[in-house]
Order: sequence, then C-alpha cells, then structure tokens
Amino acid sequence: MTQQNLSEKLFKPKVRQTETSTLVSYSAYASSIINSHSALSGAHHASWYRMINRLLWIWRGIDALEIEEVLSRIAVTDAERSDKNLLDTVIGNRSGNWCFEWSHQAMHWQQKALQFERGEKASEAWLHAANLYSLGAYPFIKGDELASQAVLLACKAYDSAAQFSRYKLKKLSFKVDGNKEVCGFLHIPSTGQGPYPTVMVCGTLDSLQIDYSRYFRDYLEPLGIAMLTLDMPSIGYSIKYKLSQETSTLHEQVVRQLDTIPWIDHTRFGLVGLRFGANIALRLAYMCPEKIKAVAVLGPIVHSLLHEDKYQRDIPRMELDVFASRLGIYHVDGAALRHELSCYSLKNQGLLGRRSYVPMMSVCWENDIYSPKQESDLIMRSSMDSHLLALPATPVFENYQKSLSETTSWLKSKIL
Repeated sequence: MTQQNLSEKLFKPKVRQTETSTLVSYSAYASSIINSHSALSGAHHASWYRMINRLLWIWRGIDALEIEEVLSRIAVTDAERSDKNLLDTVIGNRSGNWCFEWSHQAMHWQQKALQFERGEKASEAWLHAANLYSLGAYPFIKGDELASQAVLLACKAYDSAAQFSRYKLKKLSFKVDGNKEVCGFLHIPSTGQGPYPTVMVCGTLDSLQIDYSRYFRDYLEPLGIAMLTLDMPSIGYSIKYKLSQETSTLHEQVVRQLDTIPWIDHTRFGLVGLRFGANIALRLAYMCPEKIKAVAVLGPIVHSLLHEDKYQRDIPRMELDVFASRLGIYHVDGAALRHELSCYSLKNQGLLGRRSYVPMMSVCWENDIYSPKQESDLIMRSSMDSHLLALPATPVFENYQKSLSETTSWLKSKIL
C-alpha cells in the first residue's frame, strides 16, 4: 500500500474516536485563568485546549499563513465538540478536528513530494509533511487513536525525506530492558568522515524526535557534529516505556551503547535538553558522567514546577494532561499528582546541588512560569564548570535563535 493510500485510509472521516482532551480525567480541576506565554511552550488561550506554539512551529518550517489557515478551519466548524468552550475539541475524525485538519494539510505536501519524485525539493516536501503530521498528533496523549495514526505517518514521511536529502540518516535500534528494543535516529553530516562528535537531543514531553531536524541542519551539521535523537518515554518509538522517577533510564541505556556505533565518536559526546528533556539530560550527567563531555539545557524543568504548588497552579490543563499521560495516570487526583511530580525533582532526588565535574550550561527566559531563574541558578551551583544565559521575554523569535546559537557554540567548545 502506498503512503498516499495509507493516509487516505487512516484519515477517512469517522465519528467514533475518543476526543483528545477527554483522555485524562480529574477528581477536581480548577482551570488556570492566566493567558500564559513562553518561548518554548507557546501561548495558553482560554478558547483552546492545546498550547498554541507558533514560534516553534514556524521555526520547524511551517509557514505562518499556513498555521493560521488550519487554525481557522478548526475554529469555524460547527461540528460537535466535547467542550463547547474549547475550539480544538471536535469529536471524531472529520472536518474541524485538530488531527484531521493538520493531517489533511500534510497530505497536500505529501502529494507535492510525490510530484517532485526525487531530489532536494522532494525531501523538503516530505519533511514539511512530517512536521504537519507531527503537529496533528500533538500533544501525544497516550490512547489517542488519531494521534497514533498521525505519528505513524509522520515517521514514514520523515524516512522519505531522508531518502532524498543530502544529509544521511541512520535508524538505530538499541537494546533496552533486556531483550526489548528502542529506535533512535542518527543524523550524520554530509561532509567529513566519521566517527563524528555527537550531540544527543532530549526533547520536550510534547514533541517527537523528528521535530528537531532543523537544529541539526542549521546548527550542528555546519560544525561537522552528528545529532542523535530518541523519543521521550511513552510517545513515538518509545511508546512502550512509561516515564519513571528514574527519568533517564531509557536514555542511559542508549548512551552506554554508543561505543558500538561506528559513526559516533563516543569520546566527544554532549547533550541538549529542552524543558523536561533537561531533567533527563542533567540526570544523565550524574548517572554516567564518564560518558558525557557537556550538557546544555533550555528552559529546564528540574525542581520548581515539580515541587512547588505556586508554580503548579498556573500550569495549563494540556500540560497537566501531558505529565499525567507520560506517567501512565489517566484518572488524576490533584494532591496525588503533585506528590508524584515532586519525586521527579532532581533536587529532591539528591542530585542537583551536588557538584559535578560535567560542564553545564543553562538558558532561562524572563518571566517563564515553567522554569524560573532559580532553576538555572541551581544548575549553575551544581557544576564546577557552568555557564548561564539569561534572556528577556522579547523579542521572542530572535532570542530563541540566540539561545540555540550560543548553546551550540558553547557545546562546540566543550566537545570538539
């Protein structure tokens, strides 16, 4: 079956699937009334269940007008919603449903890719389709049937993009938990000769590993650095693995196998962590410091949000659902969830606060409700070789690019 026919079969209109925002239920929930915005997490609007993250979507290569077009189609539909006050809660696989609309937009680019047949234009069109399918699955709540289908199509489109790209992509299987396997992607520079110095990206809880291709193309590849990615526990290729208090367990098993990968120079290996991915990256620095030359984190979630009620009160519903889903909790008691989250604090685990010889860099943004500056200050005190980059809240796009540029330059100085 061709990918085009597969897409049409999977997304034939139906009205039976469980709507995303209903997958996690609460014994009691008081919705946040603030309209929060952050560079990494996007904006929380009262009329949308999902965080609307135009910055990252545009950065990944989706045109701003295309984003508004799809959001408009979702907003204007009169189809039944699970919550009449939330625009992106249309029930079933039909016009107006979040996954349906983004996936149909992806099919448009998939058709373009097939028309190009081969070459760089075909690769770019396939990559664009992959980004749109990924967005259709967002925020990747486990048990979302439509999202699972969109993830499958996103990964297939990403594979197709790699076939026609000048960049080399290796799909690697790693042994974990005995005889099980998990799949990661190794992005290899188009020039030079391996083994290559490598940076592993630990992404956010609401992203796929395929969402970081631009970071490789624009920042790492020009320096001759390879990029290794792995899906976060409970999503994508890591769907079978639940997030546990030992947050770095899955990634650590991968890191300890790097010396078996001929394209990777395991003696020149660093980590980048975004949001909760920073929790994993920093934990790895304590669990296997002999394997890691440096760790850089952006907007880290390592203690405050996980431990302090005053920060948790402002978390939008979607973000809470993501946390609960990754932990395998679908009927949530607020007090129990807060207690569980506190166990994921690296400070409470006795790690952060202990001096490490692994160099650490942290990037924080002004007025970031997810990662207050004291989070980065704690990281700075935890390394004998630390660097802090504090950025104002605006201009948003320029400061996001600055964070990536300076992070990459710092990593280069540590691992090359």
